[in-house]
Amino acid sequence: MTHLWVRAEQRPNEERVGLTPEGARALIVAGIRVSVEESAQRKIPIEGYRDAGCEIVAENAWPRAPRDAIIFGLKELPDDDTPLTHAHIMFGHAFKGQHSGRRLLARFKAGGGTLYDLEYLVDEAGRRIAAFGYWAGFAGAAVSVKAWAAQEAGGICHPVATYPGKTALVEELRAELAATARPLPRAIVIGALGRVGTGAADLCAELGMDVTRWDMAETAGGGPFPEILEHEIFLNCIFARPGTPVFVGPDALDKPRHLSVIGDVACDPDSDYNPVPIYSTATDWQAPVVRVADSPPLDVMAIDNLPSLLPVESSEDYAAQLLPALLTLDRLGEGVWGRAKATFDEQMKGI
Repeated sequence: MTHLWVRAEQRPNEERVGLTPEGARALIVAGIRVSVEESAQRKIPIEGYRDAGCEIVAENAWPRAPRDAIIFGLKELPDDDTPLTHAHIMFGHAFKGQHSGRRLLARFKAGGGTLYDLEYLVDEAGRRIAAFGYWAGFAGAAVSVKAWAAQEAGGICHPVATYPGKTALVEELRAELAATARPLPRAIVIGALGRVGTGAADLCAELGMDVTRWDMAETAGGGPFPEILEHEIFLNCIFARPGTPVFVGPDALDKPRHLSVIGDVACDPDSDYNPVPIYSTATDWQAPVVRVADSPPLDVMAIDNLPSLLPVESSEDYAAQLLPALLTLDRLGEGVWGRAKATFDEQMKGI
């Protein structure tokens, strides 16, 4: 029997999950065994999984799971260099030249395990079958707006925390913008036709901001792009890959600009393909931005688990997208799973 083991997230503030109780019930009906770890921070309560017929297991017990269990989580594992012996489904952040990714792949090589990277679960045409993109863009734009409002008050963005839902977040932003007594900032979204960019543009539009929407056509000539500097907020929502142009380079820090906040929703600061190479490390919930220039100020927001600001909405959306693939876990060598395994095998060459 195929065995899916849903682990607790061990990253602080990560309250999302990739499987809802309703989805777990569907898997069990399909003949898949489902174990779910208890979690002190998961937003969806454990009782729903118990009622659905899941086996409830101790938090962080996945290293002791049966060898044939498929371990399913979202964000990174503890970085302790222990060999990884299981098949894992998660966002590995290891296939785009990230320096930390090589350490993760070395752990899989040492243990003989396999990474089915959620970012590389694709259909026959190469399109991702499931993504948190919309809510990443929505939340990333929200934190960027908060950073702009904090600058207008003479400060820097305060720590952020989860919201019970989208309405509460938008209402808070409206109040912060009103308190500045300033015209609303103008935003430019690059990658506006994708899910991430759509979410970012939707948040800005909901607040009544002017939004410039760019995608591949507008960036085909290569960067940097002086037009970005004419907006107060720039939201980078593209999937970085070889050949991605630099959108805002270090020389922009010394040029005349209206730009004061960059929301790097894509958040690949240690990637070889980073299109915003003016900062070098991700930000977090306690310090949502890093200030890279002072006069005038320029803050970069680069939180890499943005959808968890809206954990229930983002979990339910993502889990619904992913469930059809999870229902085919008994055929790991085929379809979406076979393609993900081929990608992993290719990346393992030279590790």
